[in-house]
Amino acid sequence: MSPLDSLPDGLPPGRLIVPDLDFADDMWADRPVMWVSDGPVPDAGEQWKRLFDGHLKTGLYPLLLETLYGDAGRPWHVGELSPMSAGAVDALTAEGVLRRFWAEVTDDDDGVDLPYPSWPGPAARGGSLADPDTVAREHVASLGAESVLLGLVTSARGADTLTACGWNGPCNHTDHTQEISAVLRSWEDRFGVRVVRVGFDTLSLSVAAPPSTIEHARHVAAEHHAFCPDNIWQGGVTFEEYAVGLIDSAHWSFWWD
Repeated sequence: MSPLDSLPDGLPPGRLIVPDLDFADDMWADRPVMWVSDGPVPDAGEQWKRLFDGHLKTGLYPLLLETLYGDAGRPWHVGELSPMSAGAVDALTAEGVLRRFWAEVTDDDDGVDLPYPSWPGPAARGGSLADPDTVAREHVASLGAESVLLGLVTSARGADTLTACGWNGPCNHTDHTQEISAVLRSWEDRFGVRVVRVGFDTLSLSVAAPPSTIEHARHVAAEHHAFCPDNIWQGGVTFEEYAVGLIDSAHWSFWWD
């Protein structure tokens, strides 16, 4: 029995989402991979916090969901999803994924002045003692009452929700979302990140233990550059400016073109 068979009380009108088999393997036919509200939810932030507080009990992790500009059905309601099991994430390491990403990204870099001649390895853990779940709730509260869709995915941790539901947001960087989840698992452990908001090709995280020095921030920025090069390639900032922006920042966001 799936946690999606017994949804929490108090949800707004919504539906179970089955992947479109143009995007998913036949094994996912008629198998819901997430629940999504029918429309934008005015109190989505409050709903997220309530559902987040109970997610270990329900087995359902909440997400604030954005849609493709100009097409409110994509990707969630139309099932533009390619789910995989958590085992696909278990087979990977963040170090291995980021090392490969780094090699591919730096081969394509044009004018990005990097402080590292080669992959520097994973950055050290953040030093903050802030509670990651509290930081996540505070970040969601800071978003105000903005109306977004509300989603629920069967998962104990946010990192795995992206693979479990089959999100394809970074497909122009990697079409293996389990690689994104593997890195997020490591960031959950090292920096206290929590997955909060997911769009068609965007991702927003709360961060409980961000870098507090420029040296550490540069090292973290190297991971970000491997993970999502468009943040710098199309972000209008230098690598150094990007690194400075990470210092003590409780929010990381990513966008894949």
